[in-house]
Amino acid sequence: MVVKEVAAHLLAYNLVRSVMAQAANQAGCTPRELSFKCALQQLRAFEEQLRHGAYHRIAWLCEVLVTGIARMKLPHRPGRVEPRAVKRRSNSTRLMQPRAVLKTQLQAQRDRQMAAA
Repeated sequence: MVVKEVAAHLLAYNLVRSVMAQAANQAGCTPRELSFKCALQQLRAFEEQLRHGAYHRIAWLCEVLVTGIARMKLPHRPGRVEPRAVKRRSNSTRLMQPRAVLKTQLQAQRDRQMAAA
């Protein structure tokens, strides 16, 4: 039963992400630029109408839903990078420099990637 529950959660997650991909395609951005939480809230708000709505309105409701999700873009948050290493764990990659130094290096790397794109 645990396996089935995990599979159901993964299915729901993938369904939300697929709707977000459709919304991102419509908005001309990447799915990572959209808010997962807002997309989930929009889907829950439309759930009852999609489930029990008239058949001829479902396509229109889906279009309104995707448009609403496409409007929920995340704000640009500069400087929001964290190094993917831990300080004192024997099993993981070690953090050999101060966190502030690694943050500036990651930010510079991200800036170079954005300039190249």
